[in-house]
Amino acid sequence: MRKLTQGNEAVFRGAVAAGARYYAGYPISPSTEILNVASGYAAEHPEFGFLQAEDEIASANAIIGASLAGAKSFTATSGPGFTLMQEAIGYAQKVGVPCVIVNVQRVGPATGMPTMPGQGDVMQVRFGSTGDYTPLAFYPNGVAEAFRVTVDAFNAAEESLSPVVILSDTFVAHLNEVVDLDDIGAGIDVVPRSMPALAQHAAGSPRFFAGVLMYEQGPNAGEPATADADEYLRQFYAAKRRHLDVASRYARFEHGWNVDAETLVICYGIVSRVAAPLAPDFALFRPIRIHPILADELREIAPRYREVVCIEANDGQYADLAELAIHREVKRVPLLGGRISLEAVRDGLTRVLGGGPSEPPVPPPPTERVAPSPLGIG
Repeated sequence: MRKLTQGNEAVFRGAVAAGARYYAGYPISPSTEILNVASGYAAEHPEFGFLQAEDEIASANAIIGASLAGAKSFTATSGPGFTLMQEAIGYAQKVGVPCVIVNVQRVGPATGMPTMPGQGDVMQVRFGSTGDYTPLAFYPNGVAEAFRVTVDAFNAAEESLSPVVILSDTFVAHLNEVVDLDDIGAGIDVVPRSMPALAQHAAGSPRFFAGVLMYEQGPNAGEPATADADEYLRQFYAAKRRHLDVASRYARFEHGWNVDAETLVICYGIVSRVAAPLAPDFALFRPIRIHPILADELREIAPRYREVVCIEANDGQYADLAELAIHREVKRVPLLGGRISLEAVRDGLTRVLGGGPSEPPVPPPPTERVAPSPLGIG
């Protein structure tokens, strides 16, 4: 049935459709609706586990424990909470724990601008925890896509045996659109849980859950390997190859608008919706799989265009990755301070394509007291 649905609600419904049976979270704008919907759902479905934890650290560790116990699990937060989760995310990467973490971004750093949309956590997803690992992350730009991407994220988590991140933002999360999620859900494929739960492993095939490097098989199984570089290489590259193989099955992106234009615009999430009126004059590359970056796809598409410009609500985080991927200049239009508007997009494009700097004009500080901006207005 077609129904007016919010982006955050679509994420929760996608999780349930993918087989999620446990949610742990802590309220934080602009992700709190997911916690609220989860609470109501758990009250009506006793088989669905729910925990309002004391903080984001506890939430992340709770979903890891639930996953190890056999339940598909997830949490939702925003930038400051995502920062607190980084140690747990690194542990889940090391041990190989499938779970999903939703990060509804707002303007940071720190508490920042809690009601304003941002995209400043792109790099944190990739490099936020200690050490080397190969994370998977997706970013929808609408309600129906939020549902589908959530299913993809759960499937990718099961296949890669790793925590997968769904990026969103204040505007996508609070966007309301009329969609039929029942119809969309009827055609999805769900990857079942294959990892045995704790205490249910096959004889002779133990699993180890220490954060330190351990021998996981062979004559030294169960012993520390903290000084054995060869064992580190075996485990690291096995996980990296597995994650990249899974990522290749989810090479989600959109190449559209006027594909014969001279300039390719890269944008994602809500920025791609706000910038849609540019369609007659520009080509679009919209990554849906944010990590690993769609390097092959970008290298195939970018050479067709005289200029490549990345428009994003941060100071060039995806632009840096794209530039490394295609080995050429990527001009930047940063939309900072929550000011994600068509006017800011047009002004930025005119500026950088005219040879100007990526930095927008910064007005001088006021000399008289100004009234506070209403919440939600940039």
